[in-house]
Amino acid sequence: MRYVKAFGRFWFDFVVGEDWRIAAGVVAVLAVGALALRAELVSDSLLAVLLAAAIVVVALVSVRSAGYGEATRP
Repeated sequence: MRYVKAFGRFWFDFVVGEDWRIAAGVVAVLAVGALALRAELVSDSLLAVLLAAAIVVVALVSVRSAGYGEATRP
């Protein structure tokens, strides 16, 4: 049982990592993408591009909200 617990802890740390908002955003983007695919709203290739762009936006928003990239004035 100890190995199962350690395995689960590893995957949680790997997926969630330092910022749970990125993991939640990616799950939300993939869920919306799955719904769009099931409803056949857009073509498969366009959906792949839109999902990739949305995941990049989620990561950028998370990094920006964490304060990285802001110029500091002395």
